[in-house]
Amino acid sequence: MHLRCIAVDDEPLALDLLEDNIRQVPFLELVAKCADAFEAIKVLQETTVDLIFLDIQMPGLTGLQFIQSLSHKPMIVLITAYEKYALEGFELDVTDYLVKPVSLPRFIKACNKARELYQLKNQQIPAAPGTTPEFFFVNSDYSLLKINIADIIWIEALKDYIRIHLTGAAKPVVTRMPLKQVEEQLPPARFIRIHKSYIIAVAHITAIRKNSVFIGTMELPVGDNYRETVAALTGTR
Repeated sequence: MHLRCIAVDDEPLALDLLEDNIRQVPFLELVAKCADAFEAIKVLQETTVDLIFLDIQMPGLTGLQFIQSLSHKPMIVLITAYEKYALEGFELDVTDYLVKPVSLPRFIKACNKARELYQLKNQQIPAAPGTTPEFFFVNSDYSLLKINIADIIWIEALKDYIRIHLTGAAKPVVTRMPLKQVEEQLPPARFIRIHKSYIIAVAHITAIRKNSVFIGTMELPVGDNYRETVAALTGTR
């Protein structure tokens, strides 16, 4: 398995060093070196890329602006001289954030993380006959977090992100993915979509009204397109 990657940096010496590091990682295939984000955009239009090593401070279009311009985003490892953009990088769901100068061991660690994420996204582990998977992984806070399906209480969509509320967790897990994608990984007998923005574990529902579903004191709205589904759950359809 090889990850096709590009390196983007406006400093020639930094770009050469990045190329040298990439060539020392057996599972990386360097497709192109780009001196700015515009060259990278052209490469992405012409070929398939799995991973981008990206500088932030570049003339014309910064690395962060470049990420925001992508409609179909490969995995991205930011490599920058500045620590102050780490939070913005997290919000853009980058795979890792490296601060120059980057040691080879730290670089390889970022590459391994990218490979693990790629494998999780592209290899489906078949469940045993008559069973369903009991967990899945999401990319959150620069880590791959294991989500046990039995622990999910409810999930809400927030634009490009979702929040997964779990039993025993002080705060929800936030990850960048469509609600539809996580819905496909949930057993339909145990979860119900009640709104374009909400999925609830049936076991945690405490009450249902015509336009609302309750989880304890938490009241969530039922969307117009989901009322029949909720009514079927109560047997009142």
